[in-house]
Amino acid sequence: MILAAGDWRAELVPEAGVAFRSLTLAGRDVLRRIPDGADPNNGFHGAFIMAPWTNRLEDGRIVVGGVEHRMPINRPTEGNALHGFIRDLAWSVEQQDSSRATFGCALDHAPFRCSASLSVALSDAGLALSLALTNTGDAPTPMGMGWHPWFARPAGTRLRFHATTIFGRDARSISSGARPSAGLNGDDAVLLGLDTHFAGWDGAATITWPDGTAITMRAAGDWARNLQVFAPRGGDVLCVEPVSHVPDAVNRPANAAHGAMHLLSPGASLDASLMIHRA
Repeated sequence: MILAAGDWRAELVPEAGVAFRSLTLAGRDVLRRIPDGADPNNGFHGAFIMAPWTNRLEDGRIVVGGVEHRMPINRPTEGNALHGFIRDLAWSVEQQDSSRATFGCALDHAPFRCSASLSVALSDAGLALSLALTNTGDAPTPMGMGWHPWFARPAGTRLRFHATTIFGRDARSISSGARPSAGLNGDDAVLLGLDTHFAGWDGAATITWPDGTAITMRAAGDWARNLQVFAPRGGDVLCVEPVSHVPDAVNRPANAAHGAMHLLSPGASLDASLMIHRA
């Protein structure tokens, strides 16, 4: 599926979690484009939705109503479950025109029973994306969601945002040890090697490429306080991920104090949105 407006163009893959195959601005790759034939949700490219949790869940463990559940481990070297199941589902296309589309899906994987609704719209101003995740089960259940973009990062790219808290990582790469932070403002020397969670984020982040072109992402709702940043060494990508909770918050009270998974009552929802525009 292709959407376009003004200088913006996006290619989406509804049958693979509504992954972004590409997002361009005046012909320039904003996201690292998914190569033809590649898995949209397995590689350093595109963008995907994370739900009903985000980032790492230690041992795949989650306890709901006193019952322990184990999610499938998809990072065996760490023993962690990553990013939830939503990205693996085929979503239905509910509405579509040349510049916008809405999508829906349902998940039934104990302890999670939920539905998701996604809107993607392009305009002269940029990309607008909104997501709602609703508990369709009959019991309160902790849930979370996020968006995982793989931005193009040529050498010399800068990232700037404000936050109040930064986390370290333990031996299994799970966020731990919160300490004060002003956020981040730097290029490769600061970015490379980060796989880091920030809390107390103010909801805005600006990426500036070496030629001076810059974009800003602005998040609202349940995405406006927590941010995961990933900049692997040896890669030309930068992940700036708005999320609703700290990794493994459901198992770690110290993490939950800076962004818990929401205990959604039956029928209750998480709601979030973001905008990407020229800075």
